[in-house]
Amino acid sequence: NIPDGADGALEGLQHKYRETVLFFPSKGQTCHAYCTFCFRWAQFVGDKEMKISSNDARSLHQYLASHRHVSDLLVTGGDPMVMKTRVLARYLRPLLDNPRLDHVRNIRIGTKALTFWPHRFVNDKDADDLLRLLEDIVRSGRHVAIMAHFNHWQEMRTDVVRKAIRRIRDTGAIIRSQAPLLNHVNNDPNVWARMWSTQVGLGIVPYYMFVERDTGAKCYFEVPLVRCHDVFRQAVQQVSGLGRTVRGPSMSATPGKVEVLGVQRLAGEKVFMLRFLQGRDPDWVGRPFFAKFDAQATWLDELEPAFGENAFFFEDRAAQVMQAVRETEG
Repeated sequence: NIPDGADGALEGLQHKYRETVLFFPSKGQTCHAYCTFCFRWAQFVGDKEMKISSNDARSLHQYLASHRHVSDLLVTGGDPMVMKTRVLARYLRPLLDNPRLDHVRNIRIGTKALTFWPHRFVNDKDADDLLRLLEDIVRSGRHVAIMAHFNHWQEMRTDVVRKAIRRIRDTGAIIRSQAPLLNHVNNDPNVWARMWSTQVGLGIVPYYMFVERDTGAKCYFEVPLVRCHDVFRQAVQQVSGLGRTVRGPSMSATPGKVEVLGVQRLAGEKVFMLRFLQGRDPDWVGRPFFAKFDAQATWLDELEPAFGENAFFFEDRAAQVMQAVRETEG
């Protein structure tokens, strides 16, 4: 996923999907707390060869300028909100006044600060500077999305969290929520329904329910796909249309983001119905496909094609794309 520049691989960038570039700022590759279910565990284990990071703002901006089809920049980690505002601004403010970057319309910032350190937006020394930065980006005509990680409605109960949410929303930024479905934490449709309803009441947009990735301490946290869909369906039935902006359960797998649409019996066979929400090849997006039902399966690569097919429709193209990625990174 690491793209090439004029002088080789551009460290700290990922470009998996056509419209979106991910940037991993060096000073944002720690967290307020370390979740044992984190899929980005490689950022924290001390292996420099596995860690993705960069402090090269110039290379980021040059790459964006040369890729006019990119509309979204996602600043991620780690957690970018551990950085001082002046550091974050080095990467974001040049987008506001450079006509070569005017195609980048959406700025996303992935963070769990609203849960672990909401004071970042309330009374940290540079909290006001951070909010001014967000406000300036919005005033430039761009969309700012705070991609907040909430795993449970309990995380939104404190006064300081609610104040932080209000202050962010006052800048014109939108808060979107996402979380993995975790056994022993939120494997309960009532928890999700209450969380989404609470978020809507606070002005947060429910965005994604993720399937726990096949990495880290997965044996403790993983939930079978059939259970994931049951939880999602029972939860979404309990909320109004305003809460049904959420998508899922979604697997962020190697070929792309794959949504579990449900289980049906078709042509005498019990199958999972699936579709791509995002893909390495944009032509896959929105295309439904089917897998044999497996009550124990927890991830895409544990599924087999239905109806006697030898492979899923995307596998040959995915192999070509991944070979190109390996050649680029190798």
